[in-house]
Amino acid sequence: MPQSLFLITLVVDDYDRAKTFYCDALGFDCLQDEAQPEGKRWVVVKPKDGEGAALLLAQAADDRQRAAIGNQTGGRVGFFLRTDDFARDHAAMLARGVHFLEEPRHEVYGTVAVFSDPYGNTWDLIQHSS
Repeated sequence: MPQSLFLITLVVDDYDRAKTFYCDALGFDCLQDEAQPEGKRWVVVKPKDGEGAALLLAQAADDRQRAAIGNQTGGRVGFFLRTDDFARDHAAMLARGVHFLEEPRHEVYGTVAVFSDPYGNTWDLIQHSS
C-alpha cells in the first residue's frame, strides 16, 4: 500500500486561539473538533480544498510542550503553504491580519514570502514557477 503523510502535530497554547488563526486568518477548513478525555480536543485543520497533510492542533499539556510552542523547527521555516495564485492569497492574508516578515520575492522556483503564525512558527507562502 502506498504511504502518504496526512497529519502533522502543531503544539499551540490554546485550541480556540489556534483554530481561529488557521481557519479565519489563513482560510483553512476545520475538519474535526472533538472532545477527548482529560480536557483535550482533537482539532484538525487543513487548507481549503487543499491536497497533502492536515495540521493537528495540540494544546500544550506541560512545561516541556509549552517551551516548544513557536519553535518546533528550531527557528527555521517549518511549514510551506502552496498556492496557485500568490497575489490573491497574499492580499487576502494581509487583509485578515497575517504578519508577513518580508515582501514577496521572486526566486528561481517561484514567488515566495515568509509569514508567521501567532506563536512565531514561520511559514512560506509559495507559488511555484510553471
